[in-house]
Amino acid sequence: MNLQCALLDVRQMGEADRLSVATGKTVRELMETAGTAVCVEIERRWTPRHVTVLCGPGNNGGDGFVVAQRLFNAGWPVRVATVGLREKMTGAARYHADLFQGAVEPMSPNVLVGAELVVDAIFGAGLSRPLDGPAKETLAAAAERKLPIVAIDVPSGLMGDTGEAFGAVASNLTVTFFRKKPAHLLLPGRQLCGETIVADIGISASVLEEIAPNTFENDPCIWKAALPTLLRGGNKYTRGHALIHGGYPMTGAARLSARAAARMGAGLTTIAVPQIAFPIYAAALTSIMVHPLDGPHDLMRLLDDRRYTALLIGPGAGVGVETRDRVLAILKTGRPTVLDADAITVFADEPLTLDQAITGPCVLTPHDGEFRRLFDPSGDKLTRVRTAARRCGAVVILKGSDTVIAAPDGRAVINSNAPPTLATAGSGDVLSGFVLGLLAQGMEPFLAACAAVWLHGAAAAEFGPGLIADDLPELLPIVLSSGAILS
Repeated sequence: MNLQCALLDVRQMGEADRLSVATGKTVRELMETAGTAVCVEIERRWTPRHVTVLCGPGNNGGDGFVVAQRLFNAGWPVRVATVGLREKMTGAARYHADLFQGAVEPMSPNVLVGAELVVDAIFGAGLSRPLDGPAKETLAAAAERKLPIVAIDVPSGLMGDTGEAFGAVASNLTVTFFRKKPAHLLLPGRQLCGETIVADIGISASVLEEIAPNTFENDPCIWKAALPTLLRGGNKYTRGHALIHGGYPMTGAARLSARAAARMGAGLTTIAVPQIAFPIYAAALTSIMVHPLDGPHDLMRLLDDRRYTALLIGPGAGVGVETRDRVLAILKTGRPTVLDADAITVFADEPLTLDQAITGPCVLTPHDGEFRRLFDPSGDKLTRVRTAARRCGAVVILKGSDTVIAAPDGRAVINSNAPPTLATAGSGDVLSGFVLGLLAQGMEPFLAACAAVWLHGAAAAEFGPGLIADDLPELLPIVLSSGAILS
């Protein structure tokens, strides 16, 4: 995985600091650089004005004192308030607190009088309990007064590893250091952080090799080198053959998946449908082949054809014994498979049966409701999806505004490019088709899932307001030809 896109949890970021200090940097220097970086971002966005800097007792507070002193030196009217006494601060934080030349007040909403900007340097990502006391009251008052807030690292009260909020208020700008944390991408954290800037404070990227992170922000740098390429001497068969089980009477979902798989580059795409539904599918599709099924054994005969390189079942399939049996038959082939919608729900009463049947490459694409039917819904999103993938032995895409993709080996990716316009009927069916199209061409399941999710979001962003699911496959060629993919 490309470490450029790595996310670090709180422990790993502490390890990055430690490794940087071991190479000769001091904590004081790191703190000075961090505070300076925050000031640079503040001065890019605001002209000098009355600013209140809220400082906690630890290193986040030390960063805040650096900010306060530098803004003070630049002529800004600065007011500083602390949780606890400055004299009780230790280490580098105490050093920078002692350098501050202005008055320091106890934290309370009173320190906001006259403020036009607030810097939240209270706790950062290391807080492991709900925000309370004067810190909570002061931040709540700042939010109520609609004062612009700049958070250092993360808004205080936001859990750095999970994105869960316990007393945090929304910031306009969050400045973090070296690499983002999961909280900057997972909801509600992403919304509370506002604009997020990652500042370089001099920590070498080489420390990531020792830390070995396994969580990443979804980005083409992770998967674009693995995207299928067109061979000059290739043909439609070398580009793979995607097979989709088409449902009835719900026919639209599978048709969306088929168009998505074809647009993603599958050389051939076939939908196998009940005989009664054949006229509906055949009339609506041209480049997609439609194969009528006279009975359950017809699907089995199709599966004997090794030319089908990837399989999808679920969209519009219906929740019943027939769907369950077809899923098990498809999984028995050992070929790359995508399970979506009804193909997931049909195992709600016997999730272990599904786990045991997954023996080959497989991607599950549940939304939150479908996920809860098969997997433990407790805990934070990142942990839940990792645990689910490990249990069932498949790549799991838990869809949402902060989609998480996890592999059985523990790798996980958080997606952040999905616009709210994707909340429209059928968009999930298109996503499963995107995954299918990549699997059909031989792409590894985890990277195929990551690529499909990012391309799905990029296609929606390309269209803008008024998006419906039918638009997404048609926008894919534009996205695949963009600089983000080709560069």
